[in-house]
Amino acid sequence: MVSSKNRILQIAVVFLRVALGGIFIYAGYVKLVEPWQLFAAGIADYEVVPMWAAKLLAHTLPWFEVLVGLLLIAGRWLRTCTVSTSLLLLVFVGLMVRAFAGGKEINCGCFGPNELISWKTLVRDGAMLAVSLFLTAIAFRHRRKPA
Repeated sequence: MVSSKNRILQIAVVFLRVALGGIFIYAGYVKLVEPWQLFAAGIADYEVVPMWAAKLLAHTLPWFEVLVGLLLIAGRWLRTCTVSTSLLLLVFVGLMVRAFAGGKEINCGCFGPNELISWKTLVRDGAMLAVSLFLTAIAFRHRRKPA
């Protein structure tokens, strides 16, 4: 018999997976429908990678975001996709904090080209990172059963 606490946790985990997965799908989709050059320019504004890498990221990152979002919603390869999501968000939040602390007035690039980095974007992405880290911990909580 499953305790009510465990059942509530299971429901919360599914809700958080679907919510975070939906956010990642939406973020990737928005970048895919906009010209890739806008996203590449946004990446270049952070001044951490050369332009050729910004172009490569602009072409590939949105597809990866959609894939990770779909895997989160489907509940497949949870260890891999939660770690991937956490690492992505850790990099995103770190870069945003660096830019914000440095006084850069640039777009965060999260959901298209029209959102300047602010304390609101930092709180939002920080909350997504916290959710992702929680989901990662849950994914690794139980050992795999031997085949």
